[in-house]
Amino acid sequence: MAFLRSVLHLLWMLVTVVPWAIVLLLASLFARGEPLYWFAAGWLRVAMWGARWILGIRHRVQGMEHLPKDPRAGAVLLVKHQSTYETFLMPTLMPHPLAYVFKKELLYIPFFGWAMGRLDMIHIDRAQRAQAFNKVVQQGKRLLEQGVWIIMFPEGTRIPRGQKGQYKTGGSRLAIDTGAPVIPIAVTSAKCWPRKAFVKYPGVVDVSIGPAIPSAGRKADELMVEVEAWIEAEMRRLDPEAYR
Repeated sequence: MAFLRSVLHLLWMLVTVVPWAIVLLLASLFARGEPLYWFAAGWLRVAMWGARWILGIRHRVQGMEHLPKDPRAGAVLLVKHQSTYETFLMPTLMPHPLAYVFKKELLYIPFFGWAMGRLDMIHIDRAQRAQAFNKVVQQGKRLLEQGVWIIMFPEGTRIPRGQKGQYKTGGSRLAIDTGAPVIPIAVTSAKCWPRKAFVKYPGVVDVSIGPAIPSAGRKADELMVEVEAWIEAEMRRLDPEAYR
């Protein structure tokens, strides 16, 4: 049954993303910025609807009160990365537009990647580390000034359930360079949507948003250690079975 549900959900994603992406590409000739972003986020809501009613995956969120209330306030969201699920989910939860920092190879995915390329986000070449980070800071400052929040996965890649990757300091360095606070977020998506797995399983994904951590006057590695400690402790609280 889980396999059949996964096939149906994949078909749902394909059938909906193609027309949505075509409309977005056409619309991008006349509009950019927030209207285009929220139109794209509309497809993510469709994808999440499919995850709920086809796959049986629901999400439960706590900590929304920790998000900045000032509409002009910037923030750098640092999120635990276990599967594709949270990349689709986050824009449907957040009250502000988000700009992902992602590898440029994703732009080559038909329709989905083409549509991403028309949004105001930060795509980088991982092979050029110094230049990539300079681009993140330059574009990140501009986006944060526009009220867009930057979202990054500090482990850099999807991590199997119950494991911890190496937390890289790119997100904390960006926060320090821009003066934006850091928002740590724990997500237990691998319980239902395992890393790089085709078959997904019904269940509840917990999302926990931590208190904002000021970046002013901090060192990047010290700040990331605090982020890592909060996220990993929260992961053990939310999904204790994975860490026995």
